Amino acid sequence: MSVIDVHTHMFTARWLELLKKEGGLYNIKTRPDGQQEIFRGDTPVVIPQPGHFDYGLRLTHMDAAAIDISIVSLTCPNVYWGDEEVSCRAARESNDTMAQAQATYPDRIRWLTSLPWEYPARALEELSRTCSNGAVGVMVLANVAGRSLTDPLFAPIWAEIDRRALPDMTRFDLSWSVGFMFDTTLAITRMIFDGFFDRYPNLKVIASHGGGTLPYLVGRFEKGDEVEIPTRRKMMRKPTDYLRHIYYDSITYHLGALQYLIAVVGAERVMFGTDWPHQVHDTKGAFANTAALPPAQTSAVRSRNAQRIFEL
Repeated sequence: MSVIDVHTHMFTARWLELLKKEGGLYNIKTRPDGQQEIFRGDTPVVIPQPGHFDYGLRLTHMDAAAIDISIVSLTCPNVYWGDEEVSCRAARESNDTMAQAQATYPDRIRWLTSLPWEYPARALEELSRTCSNGAVGVMVLANVAGRSLTDPLFAPIWAEIDRRALPDMTRFDLSWSVGFMFDTTLAITRMIFDGFFDRYPNLKVIASHGGGTLPYLVGRFEKGDEVEIPTRRKMMRKPTDYLRHIYYDSITYHLGALQYLIAVVGAERVMFGTDWPHQVHDTKGAFANTAALPPAQTSAVRSRNAQRIFEL
């Protein structure tokens, strides 16, 4: 059985140097254990690991774990900092490095493009350029420098992603164990209740970390929709229909949570992910939890769903 990791990350040394010089609110601090960590003000964001920069280490990890293909992406803070030129430089640096990795390891690496979303015209140029260079989807955090993903500023970008029917992975910002979950949850909930998925029906949005808390709020979403004033309602369908329209990765760190996610949205909506090489990656748990599923679900989550969605 093949295994495709849809949630795994890479940095580049030049991207990190650019962040150090032009990062604005973002800065680098040294932890008590000697590791450097990226902060947003005083809020910890991510700890760069050797595997973030080294595709050789990645291939070694993939071989040891029996992962066939990794779909890599630039994690937070992505390129949402600096002025227009800095954001575009950061995007090109990351995207070109990933394109080169795919060219070097065509059987093992695929990648998601990062875009300078705050500058829609430039973002559309980068989307076109990187799709031509082999990007299989788009990476976006759960907000863009504080702007909601449903902000009208981003409508031209979403329209083009929708036209291309590209997979889109929504990520997170801020604190790890709780903040990530609720940032993802809030972003997707806004999309659902704002009618976003009715405007862009071809988007294949992948909600990270098992969808945050989305599956566990399904009852509240349905009750909220039930009592909503009809004239304010923007959705064309029921909230549960949208939860079963988007996709999720399998990073829940707990078998029961993964099983519940599948019970709510269906196994055909969940894909294998590890979050490697972050310190909190769960390669071992991802294999153990998916192995505990019924065989048909294991196959769907580990590879068949990603093969279908990314046309691999």
